[in-house]
Amino acid sequence: MSVSPANLTDDQLNAYIKARLVISGIDLSLFPATPDPVTGAPTQDQVLSSLRGFIRTNPAVINTWRPADPKATAQNAAMLSQMLYPPLEYPSITEAWTGKAVGA
Repeated sequence: MSVSPANLTDDQLNAYIKARLVISGIDLSLFPATPDPVTGAPTQDQVLSSLRGFIRTNPAVINTWRPADPKATAQNAAMLSQMLYPPLEYPSITEAWTGKAVGA
């Protein structure tokens, strides 16, 4: 079942955000409860407010993206093939692992 973030209350979104942060290993309680002018760190309420705004505006666009069918055209296949493997930093450590590095 699909639920639009626009239909959720702030409390429902806060529960969702807190659960996702816990899953990601982020402890929201480490953020200050009150503003800290020395560090400028956002407060817990500011973090939740910012993430609620993000969820209400961006994920719909992100969630509608689907990779092109590689069988449709050669151009789509080329675009999809670029997404199958993450880019590697150059020079990559994998060059040493594969014996392609100079002196390996």
